[in-house]
Amino acid sequence: MKRQRGKARSLYRCGRYRGRRSGEIRLTAAAVCAALGLVLVVIRGLGIRFSGFLLLGAAALLVLSWLLDRLAAGNDRWRLVRRCFRGCVAAGLALLIGLEVVIINRGRSDMTPLPADAVIVLGAGVNGTEPSLSLRTRLDAALDYLEAHPDIPAVLTGGTGYGEEISEAQCMYNYLTERGVDPDRLLLEDQASNTAENFALSKPLLYEAGVDVARDTVAVVTNDFHIARSELIAAREGYGDTAGIPASLPWAHLEINYYLREAFALVKTFLFD
Repeated sequence: MKRQRGKARSLYRCGRYRGRRSGEIRLTAAAVCAALGLVLVVIRGLGIRFSGFLLLGAAALLVLSWLLDRLAAGNDRWRLVRRCFRGCVAAGLALLIGLEVVIINRGRSDMTPLPADAVIVLGAGVNGTEPSLSLRTRLDAALDYLEAHPDIPAVLTGGTGYGEEISEAQCMYNYLTERGVDPDRLLLEDQASNTAENFALSKPLLYEAGVDVARDTVAVVTNDFHIARSELIAAREGYGDTAGIPASLPWAHLEINYYLREAFALVKTFLFD
């Protein structure tokens, strides 16, 4: 009997040590995530602020997990809360992974070799009068596509945002014409402020060019991480057949940041747009 009690006390102490050790690891990981997240958020020039916010969110979840473990010790109600919390986190991670699979798959489905009746180049940020890195990659992909398909019109769509001295459409026009694209092929739409407006306001220009967006194939040039959401929004705006032309960012940390951000943007589009 004494031996069994001693064994039970030993297991209890071992369990308490493991729980304490697990808590210390989570708090340390939370501190590291919070510190790194703050750095990424504060230093805007890195271009990965969203990853910083994700790290801050991960730090908060780790601290909350540690706190729930302490509250759940000997309390059935808090154990139920902890179980619900873990279930929500697991469901969220599963949803994130599923969305990332879709986004990555669509981003890698390059439709460049396929012919189209017209092409839309979606705008992105402009630094003063110069294209941002994201926009420049789209324009380089558009140059290749327009060279391979010399007989189709191209809509350049994007308005003027904060810090932009000219519209995104005008910036794209300048960039493409300076590199030999025939100006007569380029149709400017300079009012859109988001992707839905890009497609909605491009339709009249395409109809004037003889393109029926519900029946004809329209190629869409944008960044690879943006292809899946662009196709979804295009379908909602009445485009029958779109072919994504992906443009990749040059650095892996930027690609990872924007692929993660796009999963949240896709959820927002499903629920609110």
